Amino acid sequence: MTALLSLEPHPLLDAAAFITQLPAPLGELDPAPLAGWLAEPPPPGLERDDALRGQVRALLRHGGFRPSGRSKPASEYLVAAVERDALSSINLVVDACNAVSFHSGLPISVVDLDLALAPLSVRIAPPGASYVFNASGQTIDIGGLLALADADGPCANAVKDAQRTKTSATTTRTLSIVWGTVEAPGRAARVAAWYRALLESSGATTHDVALGACRA
Repeated sequence: MTALLSLEPHPLLDAAAFITQLPAPLGELDPAPLAGWLAEPPPPGLERDDALRGQVRALLRHGGFRPSGRSKPASEYLVAAVERDALSSINLVVDACNAVSFHSGLPISVVDLDLALAPLSVRIAPPGASYVFNASGQTIDIGGLLALADADGPCANAVKDAQRTKTSATTTRTLSIVWGTVEAPGRAARVAAWYRALLESSGATTHDVALGACRA
């Protein structure tokens, strides 16, 4: 198991994380079967429901963040996008992420591991923290929200990931974090296992990531 992430103590977080090594840069891989993944039912016991939706929102509210409107959990955005037939294919890793998150109801972050600068940690972002989340330069205020941070600051969370560490055609290694909650014990690990199985069926290799306690 790879020791990569330090974890700030949190009473509600039950996260799972893993690294994906791709057989070639993302831009050289065959398109993901996104439509098929969205149409297929999830593994038994991983169906989303209203109770889980409330539990995820409670997880994100713990540090003072308000997960609503344009700042709702990414998993809720995906449900709305699929219902509008507005979810487009991006690449293998992101498409698998989106399909698993859509079905399971847990938000998932994916970053290009070679763009994230060590040390990496998961902690609540300080008041006023923000970052650019898309190519248009739009920013999100993430103060009070659980986030993945690298040496340059927060770079991913359960709402929107930062533009600076997003995957691209040249990506060969990614880090994925399933933002689970203790109110649904073990669900994050099962969701991560399903996500990994989809990637491995497409030729990728995945590795566990240990979540250790933060030293400061």
